Amino acid sequence: MSEEKIENVTEEVVEETAEEVTEEKAEVEEDVTEEVVTKLPSKKQRNRKKNVETQEAKPESEWKEQVVQISRVTKVVKGGKKLSFRAVVIVGNKKGQVGVGCAKAAEVIIAIQKAIADGRKNLITVPIFKTTIPHPIVGRSGAGKVMLRPASQGTGIIAGGAVRPVLELAGIENILTKSQGSKSPLNAAYATMDALKSLRMFSDVAKKRGLTMAELLN
Repeated sequence: MSEEKIENVTEEVVEETAEEVTEEKAEVEEDVTEEVVTKLPSKKQRNRKKNVETQEAKPESEWKEQVVQISRVTKVVKGGKKLSFRAVVIVGNKKGQVGVGCAKAAEVIIAIQKAIADGRKNLITVPIFKTTIPHPIVGRSGAGKVMLRPASQGTGIIAGGAVRPVLELAGIENILTKSQGSKSPLNAAYATMDALKSLRMFSDVAKKRGLTMAELLN
């Protein structure tokens, strides 16, 4: 073979190998891009993951708050009158714990936050017999008076004003009530708390008296 023929053959071989290499590179790049596209999550999946993470990070609290009253209060000072707001809030977990909070502040939101903190400091444990209270009781606060009576299953909470949220957040489902005297929501709430504090279970009374449950009930 002549030198020209050898050069032409080598050039053809080099061109064929170069074309094969470029084709292989293109196929490899296409495969890699397809794998990356399949691995990358969509925007919806990313948003779902973020929502799931935020939901897991912020669990719902068992404590419930209910604002009973927000009143405007004025205080006479040397330079004139000072305006503030008073908030009355009921705090409870509907599992036998409830508290009443009262606080004042220059803004409504701050007054509510302070009242919630005050209510959590003054929590009491309510003895619940089935879904009602163990026995009749009367509570007093100032000029306010609240009577509580046990009720049968299905009666519901027969109460109004500030008495109802206190009983609901305490976890009582069936009860009869009557509010007398002062119509102030704060007095009614404190009178209800006084009545709930005075409740006693039959087993506790029997232990204190040194009797059995049968002897106590008879």
